[in-house]
Amino acid sequence: MKRIIPAMLFAVIACLFVVMGTTACDSASSLDDDYFTPPSSEDSPAPPPIDASPDQGVENTNTPPPPPETYPGPGVELLPYNGVVEHLFFHEVIAWPELAFDGGPDEAGYDDYMITALEFERVLESLHRNGFILVDLNDVWSEYTNESGEQRMRRNTLMLPEGKKPLVFSFDDINFYEYMQGFGFMDQLVIGDDGGIWAAGTDPSGNAIISQDYTAVTILDRFIMENPDFSMHGVKGCIALTGYQGILGYRTQFDRNDDSPEARLDRMLEIARVRPVVDKLKETGWYFASHSYGHIGLHRNPLETVKDDAQRWMDEVGSLVGETMIFIYPFGSRLDGGDVYSTGPAFWFYYDLGFRIFASVGSEPFTRIKPDLAAVVLDRMNVDGITLRGIVQQGAYERFLRFYDAAEIYDDRRPDFGVRWQNGAQGAEAGEPSGAEYGEPGYGSGESGAEYGDPGFGSGETGVEDGELGVEGGETGVEGGETGVEGPSA
Repeated sequence: MKRIIPAMLFAVIACLFVVMGTTACDSASSLDDDYFTPPSSEDSPAPPPIDASPDQGVENTNTPPPPPETYPGPGVELLPYNGVVEHLFFHEVIAWPELAFDGGPDEAGYDDYMITALEFERVLESLHRNGFILVDLNDVWSEYTNESGEQRMRRNTLMLPEGKKPLVFSFDDINFYEYMQGFGFMDQLVIGDDGGIWAAGTDPSGNAIISQDYTAVTILDRFIMENPDFSMHGVKGCIALTGYQGILGYRTQFDRNDDSPEARLDRMLEIARVRPVVDKLKETGWYFASHSYGHIGLHRNPLETVKDDAQRWMDEVGSLVGETMIFIYPFGSRLDGGDVYSTGPAFWFYYDLGFRIFASVGSEPFTRIKPDLAAVVLDRMNVDGITLRGIVQQGAYERFLRFYDAAEIYDDRRPDFGVRWQNGAQGAEAGEPSGAEYGEPGYGSGESGAEYGDPGFGSGETGVEDGELGVEGGETGVEGGETGVEGPSA
C-alpha cells in the first residue's frame, strides 16, 4: 500500500503538469560555433521507450473548421511537366526585427540566415504573381526496380495546371531553439482554439501571445488559405528538424546526463504536448525531414559520430514525426565530404536507414540521380539575408529575379550593412559582408565547394556555379535528359 500511494501521487502530478503546461526556458545561447556543437557521443544509456500516447494531455474540445477545397478543382486541366523543379529554403522568420537586430553579438547571424515575417510575406506574394505552385518533394522522385532487379531512383512526370511552375519549399531548424527566445522569435507551435496551427510567444512588451502572424508555418498556412492556387493539393513544405533541443518548441530530447524520474517525466509531458501539433501539421500539407540530431558538420566528424547522431534522430525525432526519406544536410555539408560522384560509408548508413533524397545548398537547382543505388542528391537555394543583400554571393540578385526582386522584398528594419543592388543590379557595392561564415570553409554544395554562407559556393565537384560548368545531359550531367537529371532553368 505504501508503494501504491506515491505512485498515485506521481500520476496526479503528471496530469497537473499536462493541464498547466510547462514554462519556456529563459536561457539563451549564442548563435556561434558553440551553438552547433554536437552532443556527446560517448557511451550512455539509450532513451527510455516513449510511452506517452497521442491521447494524453489536455483534451481538445474545439471543433475544427471544415478543410478548404484544395487546388486544382475538377475543372482544371492538368498537363505533363518534366522541366526544372525549383527548391527554395528558409529558416524561421524574425517576428520582431527590433529585438533580433539590437546590436548584440547574434545580430549578424540573424541578418545573414533569417528573413523577417514581412519579407516572407512579400516573397510569397511575388512567387504567386510569377506563377509558381508548391509541390511535395516526395512526389518529384520515386524508387523503382529496374530490369536487373535493382532499386533505383527516378524523376516523376508532374501533372500541373497550364502555366504553373513547380516549386518546393523547405524550412530548416524549426525547433525554436533556446537561443532564439526573447530575441524576436516566437517560442513554439501550438493547437489553437479553432483546432488549427498557431504559434505562442512573447511580444516586445512582454505579453504572452498566440498568433498566426509571426512564424513561417502559420504565415504560409494563411497565404495558401487565401490563395489556394499557390499549392498543389494543399501542399505546404518540408520541415527539417534537429533533435538536440527537442522539436517545434517542445523539449522532447533525452538528456544522456540526466536519467532521473523528473527528467523522464518532463520529457514524457513534452512528447504528449507535441504529438497533436505534429499530427495537425501532417494533416494540413506539411511533411518532415531529418536535419541531423545535433546539427553536426557531417564532413568533419568521424563515421561513428555521424552514425550515433543519425540513430539518435531516428529514436527521438523520427519516432515522433514518422517515416521520411529526406535528409537535409546541416551547413549544406555533404556526407563523407562529398556525395555527388561517390558513395561513402556514411551515405550508405543513411541509405540503410531509409533515406533516399539528400539535399544540400547551391546557387542554382542541381540534381543527380545516384547510379549505384536508389538515391538522389540535390541543391536548394537559400532565401536569407545573404542572398537578399547580394554582397557575399555575387550574382544572387540576378539569380533570384525569376522569383522576386530583392529590392522589393527587403525589410528596411534590417541593420545598415549595405546591399549590392542599391544603385541597380550592376551598381557599386555598399557596405561589407555582414556576418561570419555558416560553418567551416571548404565544404558546400560540391565535393570541394565552400560551405553554405561562403562566397562562391555552388554545385558540382568544382564548387563553382552550375552555369559555369558547361555541363550537359547524361549520367554525370546537370541538365535534364534520359537519366532524369535536372539543371538550372533556362
